[in-house]
Amino acid sequence: MHSTPSRCQAMARPPAPGSVIVPDWHESAEGKEYLACILRKNRRRVFAHLTDLSETQPGLLERPVLPPPVAIDTASYKIFVSGKSGGGKTALVAKLAGLEVPVVHHETAGIQTTVVFWPAKLQASERVVMFRFEFWDCGESALKKFDHMLPACKEKTDAFLFLFSFTDRASFEDLPGQLARVAGDTPGVVRMVIGSKFDQYMHTDVPERDLTAFRQAWELPLLRVKSVPGRRLADGRTLDGWAGLADVAHVLNGLAEQLWHQDQVAAGLLPDTSENSPS
Repeated sequence: MHSTPSRCQAMARPPAPGSVIVPDWHESAEGKEYLACILRKNRRRVFAHLTDLSETQPGLLERPVLPPPVAIDTASYKIFVSGKSGGGKTALVAKLAGLEVPVVHHETAGIQTTVVFWPAKLQASERVVMFRFEFWDCGESALKKFDHMLPACKEKTDAFLFLFSFTDRASFEDLPGQLARVAGDTPGVVRMVIGSKFDQYMHTDVPERDLTAFRQAWELPLLRVKSVPGRRLADGRTLDGWAGLADVAHVLNGLAEQLWHQDQVAAGLLPDTSENSPS
C-alpha cells in the first residue's frame, strides 16, 4: 500500500498538460529553427557550467548561440534526480542531454551535474523562452555515506524528479519514502515522477491500476520514458540528435511547464491552488 501525502507536503496543483507550454511547438518550422542552436550537424551539442570551461575542454559551450536578430530570455532551474540505485537516473539524464546511455549500470560516484537547454513557447504570451535545466544526480551509496550530499543536492533546488523502473517493483514501492525523505520539507518545489524502462512494459512489475492509484493519491505528474538506445545517424555510431530530442520532448516540456507555472504562482501572477493556501 502507498502512503498518502501529508498536508504539509502540499504545493500548487500541477497545471493541465499543454496549458502552459505549446506541446508540439518543437515539431514546427519555427521550433526547429530554435532547436538548431542546440544541435550541430544533427548531433546534440554538449553544454557545460561556466566553471567547467577550460583549455582542456575547448569544444564545450556555456550556452546555445542564437542568430543575432533572435533574443530570448533564459530561465534557469536546478533539478535533483532521486530514485533507487539501478532505477535509471544516470541513463535518463544522458537521454535528456543527448549523450550515450551507459550499457552497464555503474553507481554514480559523488554528485554529477549535467546541463540541458530546451527552447519552449508559452501558450499565454506566445513568447519563446530558453529553459536551462541543471540536473543533479548522486549515487545512493554516496548519499548514505556522506551526510552533506543530500543537503547539497537539495539546496536551492527548483524541482525533484523521482524515478522508478517498470521492471523493478521495489523502486515503485520506494516512491512514497523518497518523496517524504527528499521533498517532505520543501513544499514549494516542483515534484514529478518518471517511470523508466517503459519499453519493457510487457515485463512490467507495475500494473496500470497501481499507477492510477498513485496518481490519485499524490496528484503528481507521472511520465514514462523508454530505455532503448537512441537512433543512430548513417555512420551507425553517432546518435541522431533530432530523433533523440523527439524521444524526450515530453519530459523537457513537462518540466518547463511545471517550473514556469510554479514561478508564476510564487510571483503572485496565478492563484495558489495548494491545500495550504488561504481561501
